[in-house]
Amino acid sequence: MAYETIGFEVTDGVATITLNRPRAYNALNLALARELFAAVLEADEDAAVRCVAITGAGTAFCAGGDVKEFAAAGPRAALYIKELTTYLHGAVSRLCRAAKPVVMGINGVAAGGGMGLALAGDLVVAATSARFTMAYAGIAASPDVSSTYFLPRLVGLRRATELHFTNRVLSAAEALEWGLVTRVHPDAELAGALTALARELAAGPTLAFGRAKRLFQDSTGETLETQMELEAQAIAASAHTEDFAHAVQAFVAKRAATFHGR
Repeated sequence: MAYETIGFEVTDGVATITLNRPRAYNALNLALARELFAAVLEADEDAAVRCVAITGAGTAFCAGGDVKEFAAAGPRAALYIKELTTYLHGAVSRLCRAAKPVVMGINGVAAGGGMGLALAGDLVVAATSARFTMAYAGIAASPDVSSTYFLPRLVGLRRATELHFTNRVLSAAEALEWGLVTRVHPDAELAGALTALARELAAGPTLAFGRAKRLFQDSTGETLETQMELEAQAIAASAHTEDFAHAVQAFVAKRAATFHGR
């Protein structure tokens, strides 16, 4: 599929999706939302893709919803936003349910829906110059794009509420301290670090990653005993995979395992 508002390429098992409206700081309009959703589906469906990496073109990761288009929609703004969030939320849902790792590379500001998208990554690497802000209160809006799901889980209810109420801007260092990002790299090194991490994950035990991802995501809604039963079922299922059989033999033979995602 040809894309106009995003970049999409698959190399070494990594599908890299680049938000590509740099003049608008990669603000989320309908065209970008539709293409992001389509690209996420394409990456999820492609068995050759074993990791998804998402970043932004230019100096920003994503400035959130395109407020100029909200204004242009006038009295139909609510309808426009419902359509926009249908695609964005579909993309986030598929990323979170995909049985493969998702890595976000935050190369600049991540605001509003852009911050929500960043939070949906399994791992998040950020440039030193990256900034994170909810931004919604500035236009009298409530959060979307998974923000109210992931943010309280990552930083707690009080901090999540503060970020929305005050529009506080977090630096990359603060975001790391708060647990919003996994690693911080100098700006010039971010692209290389994102690629290296994504390729490392793509070379890993993809099916085991997918099972662990689902277990972590579901854990807050289960009892201890139910969660342990789900763990038992998942690890037993892992024992049926080629990667498990090969890795166990490699461990016994004291050699490095090679994974094929099967």
